[in-house]
Amino acid sequence: MGQAFYNGGIVAAPILTVLLGITCIHSQHLLLNCAAKVKSKLPNAKQLPDFAETVELCFENGPQRTRWLAKYMRVAVNVFICVTQLGFCTVYFGFISNNLKQIFDYYNVILDIRVHMAIILVPILLPTLIRNLKYLAWCMTLANICMMLGICITASYAVRDLPPLSEREYFSSWSQLPLYFGTAIFAFEGIALVLPLHNAMRKPSDFGRPLGVLNVGMAIVTAIFTTLGFLGYLKWGDDVKSSLTLNLPPGDILAQSVKVMVSLGILLGYALQFFVAIQIMLPSVHAKIGYSKTHPVRVELVFRLMMVLVTFIVAESILNVGALISLIGALCSTALALVFPPVLEIILGLGQEGGRICWMVWLKNSLILLLAIFIFLTGTFESIKELT
Repeated sequence: MGQAFYNGGIVAAPILTVLLGITCIHSQHLLLNCAAKVKSKLPNAKQLPDFAETVELCFENGPQRTRWLAKYMRVAVNVFICVTQLGFCTVYFGFISNNLKQIFDYYNVILDIRVHMAIILVPILLPTLIRNLKYLAWCMTLANICMMLGICITASYAVRDLPPLSEREYFSSWSQLPLYFGTAIFAFEGIALVLPLHNAMRKPSDFGRPLGVLNVGMAIVTAIFTTLGFLGYLKWGDDVKSSLTLNLPPGDILAQSVKVMVSLGILLGYALQFFVAIQIMLPSVHAKIGYSKTHPVRVELVFRLMMVLVTFIVAESILNVGALISLIGALCSTALALVFPPVLEIILGLGQEGGRICWMVWLKNSLILLLAIFIFLTGTFESIKELT
């Protein structure tokens, strides 16, 4: 988030981050409410439908003229989720290799960044071959420990000898603002996990309460992003990197240990992001490959290997991690977090008897959609310009 704050400004970025966080939380509640409404139309449904199923059911129960879009919208959601998750995986290659390169360079082992990506390919690949989510639990526990330690130690470096606010841009520029939004929405994008988390709770009713898991969790995430982004940009200014660990002193042993911890946490986290995309794509793969009827495990493992290689090749081709994050955020995260939820609320409202929606709902959803269009168009344009 440090680079996002550089693109936003030391005063503008914290305000925008809080507002964007509130908007994302509201969108997640919209999705939760829409899923609860369409669940009542499903016979014997014990849990809420997933994101794609919710979108399909909302369109099926919407106005007559939009019902033909139901299956296409389901496919669109799954495509956006897969691209976003695999985008995370691609970015992870860049984060890990850049951190390791700094350590290797300090000890005069000078290798190209692409060589570092090739070195970490096998360690990244191995956890992705785990087919059962419960066996990934230990990976995520260790990843969370590494990331929390890394965040705390990085923050301790960031608060040392801070310059005055006047040395930083209060508002960067209008041309940089789309890059801020693209990066920020990428960081906040977790809407695909809202419904699975709700279904996994022992008391699902606690999830969406005012002080429930969703609001409290997102408030903590927003606070962490805002604090780290603010401190990162204030401390390192125009030199702030896409990952704050890259700004830590290369010769400091503690800083090197942080880079190793964060790299390990990201490496183990790759498997979970990858798992989400694979679970969506795998049924189509099995349906189209006849060999999978007799050897489904072999087909799945080969497919997993191929998809890891795809993310590796993309990472090798696009070395600008910051611009790649912004591009994925502008293209896919915006659609998932800011487009589908308000559209679903409108569609369900129009599909009810009478088909009338309060003007305040129209206004609120129109503002969210206008923000989404702004991020999508300007963020995509500026990100592509950065990449080229």
